Amino acid sequence: MLAAELDYDLPEERIAQHPPATRDGGRLLVVSEPLQHRVVRDFASLVPEGALVVLNDTRVMKARVFAQRAQTGGKLEVLFLDPHPTQADVWQVMVKSNRPVRPGDVARVGDSTLEFLERLPQGTRWMRCSSNVDALLQVHGHVPLPPYVRRPDEADDETRYQTVFAKHLGSAAAPTAGLHVTEAMLEQLVERGVRVAHVTLHVGAGTFKPVSSESLADHPMHSERYEIGAHLETELAAAKARGALVVAVGTTVVRALESAARHSEGFRPGPRSTDLLIQPGFSFRVVDALLTNFHAPRSTLLALVFAFAGVDRTRAAYAEAIAESYRFLSYGDAMWIPKRCS
Repeated sequence: MLAAELDYDLPEERIAQHPPATRDGGRLLVVSEPLQHRVVRDFASLVPEGALVVLNDTRVMKARVFAQRAQTGGKLEVLFLDPHPTQADVWQVMVKSNRPVRPGDVARVGDSTLEFLERLPQGTRWMRCSSNVDALLQVHGHVPLPPYVRRPDEADDETRYQTVFAKHLGSAAAPTAGLHVTEAMLEQLVERGVRVAHVTLHVGAGTFKPVSSESLADHPMHSERYEIGAHLETELAAAKARGALVVAVGTTVVRALESAARHSEGFRPGPRSTDLLIQPGFSFRVVDALLTNFHAPRSTLLALVFAFAGVDRTRAAYAEAIAESYRFLSYGDAMWIPKRCS
């Protein structure tokens, strides 16, 4: 697929800068024939009885820290992404600054020292922290709102940029479709005989990186950590046995489940990583229906939705959403795709 095929005109005023007044108060575009305009709280009644709904229970870290260069006092913005696999005091980070950061540069946050190490692909780098990172982020960390939310984080973001079922700390961005889900919706699903299970995929900042190559196949896909639990393995097997639909709440769930389906060990529990790119022509093996937000132009997330719902259907839905003043991206409204195109 060509990257240009992922372009569409997204007016700046359609990009939501704040969440809706209530979690389930957003609008919901149902991708059916014809398109239907509903509200997010209807989702629980739209899921077929007996289906399996899968949620991403990652928890967003207060991963953004504002630091100062040790020698000049120049300002830096550091986004903590992933811990080093063997060195507890080293993390993979992204850095924003007016002047390039080089190996050996040092910055300070409170009483902590940050030493920048070698640069990694896709603009990230290793960084050594002199103190416990969890404690540092708890005191000095900010909610890592996406770059298209053009305001500082606020107190309300600590709860609204986090799902109600968040459990495992590790994301630098929220699994945004899950932000719509409330405890009442989950209770309603269970009352209707719908099974609910969780997967953990820690969302990285690479999810916001636009496709810069001419062909999507040449895009350097970011890697994300995920884990399949024993409960999910059991629920997926039971859903398959009874012929039930598997419903993904968010593209991160799709990516985790479809990655596991292609792993040599299948859905056996354990931590893994994935750099799976899903684009039109992809053969889905697990997910049958999808709740998702509206995604940015030239994004791999939009390519995934194109693959799932069909290019023409998705384009028609997005055109309708823009015409009807839906709110887009992380704090925006949602789409319900009750049936994949293939």
